[in-house]
Amino acid sequence: MIDLHKLDKFRLKDREREFYGCTGDSGNGVFKVYVGGKSFRVIASNGMGWEHVSVSPGSAQRKCCPTWDEMCAIKDMFFREDERVMQFHPPKSEYINNYPYCLHLWRPVDTEIPHPPMICV
Repeated sequence: MIDLHKLDKFRLKDREREFYGCTGDSGNGVFKVYVGGKSFRVIASNGMGWEHVSVSPGSAQRKCCPTWDEMCAIKDMFFREDERVMQFHPPKSEYINNYPYCLHLWRPVDTEIPHPPMICV
């Protein structure tokens, strides 16, 4: 993940204090970013061996998940170009759905994400 201070102009410091009890840092924070004229709320965190970005519509009136292209743009904002990041689909028995229009990006810190051969992608 990039140093999140590079995105300080998009930080929602009041929401960070509400969420974390303090303002964010280089690896954690709450942001409002824009892609294609649409706003998105992003919660970024690192801990327990994972970097994580949670993406939801920035407006309560917009009741839809981010598109693939929107997630790609947000991935490019929060992760380096050379980092492999994934959307994770757990078994249904492990689903936690705190907000129905939220998608997540994950990257393990200490291991490379396995991937199929390039010809298959």
